[in-house]
Amino acid sequence: MKIGVAKEIKKHEYRVGLTPANAKTYINAGHVVMVEKGAGENAGFPDQAYIDAGAAIATDKKKLFDDAEMIIKVKEPQPSEYDLFHEGQILYTYLHLAADEPQTKALMEKKVKAVAYETIEELDRSLPCLTPMSEIAGRLSVQEGAKFLEKPFGGRGVLLGGVPGVPRGKVAILGGGVVGTNAAKMAIGLGADVTVLDISAKRLGYLDDIFETRITTLYSNEENIEMVLKECDLVIGAVLIPGAKAPHLIKREHLKLMKSGAVLVDVAVDQGGCIETTHATTHDEPIFEVDGIVHYCVANMPGAVALTSTLALTGATLSYGLEIANKGLENALLDNPAIRKGLNTYKGACVYKHVAEAFNIVYTPVEDISVV
Repeated sequence: MKIGVAKEIKKHEYRVGLTPANAKTYINAGHVVMVEKGAGENAGFPDQAYIDAGAAIATDKKKLFDDAEMIIKVKEPQPSEYDLFHEGQILYTYLHLAADEPQTKALMEKKVKAVAYETIEELDRSLPCLTPMSEIAGRLSVQEGAKFLEKPFGGRGVLLGGVPGVPRGKVAILGGGVVGTNAAKMAIGLGADVTVLDISAKRLGYLDDIFETRITTLYSNEENIEMVLKECDLVIGAVLIPGAKAPHLIKREHLKLMKSGAVLVDVAVDQGGCIETTHATTHDEPIFEVDGIVHYCVANMPGAVALTSTLALTGATLSYGLEIANKGLENALLDNPAIRKGLNTYKGACVYKHVAEAFNIVYTPVEDISVV
């Protein structure tokens, strides 16, 4: 198979879809790898490293897309890239379609076979290609939130760890999954007073066990959310419904309950955000203020630590991508239920239920598609 690795053009996105070592793995399996010029430089992988691995460097983006049977990226295609795709082409990347109707329609119109990292799901319900970025985003959420609590950035002027004789900063984390667990680790490490909310008693019990007395766990309901909003200096939105738009747990009217200069970090922004006042921001303008509350809503948080993120991401995505290349997408779909879960669009059809529901378009179950 001819594999094309596109350079990311989303603002301040520095990651790359394959490392030189990954490219060599594909090449050793008999595939052709073409890497757009400069695609890996911002993540620490110069063009020469790909050449040394046996890949070709493409200087013409359109030709790269024309020639490639499978495009591997990190972030969703940007509008200027929609016309580069051709019918039957495989796209393997993060998509987050449930929060992006124009992209969904473009992929359907182009009849792209789109496999989303974030919806590849193993039988144990784990999300192996989303997990490493969720770990990074969870840790970054506290790191960034702590920074924007500083007064020069519009925050309350609170040091999360406090000092002797002064109360510690209070952190609330909505969602106890991978993002929330990693956010808790960082917040505890900084010495903050940490509360985690979740709807699952089982998950709360697990978090209570692993963190012992270092956190407070609460059921996620309206009363408890309002209570922590009143008390906390930093609130992390870490809610995920795989492949679906995130629910708004924090409404505009809730902001009046919060302390002036408190910080909200919405890690769910890629899926539409779990805060009603969320809108996506970038690394050069990461925050905005609504009703005196600082919002941090960067849509590609892990892109800021591009080397770490690229190594973590490609380590997780390589095996599934290689299976698609080795077997062809259709056989990989038949053989591997996890990859079937990853398929979002196929030859003009929307095959992921949450995406179809988000935009009231026809949903076609993968099982109804003749792939052989």
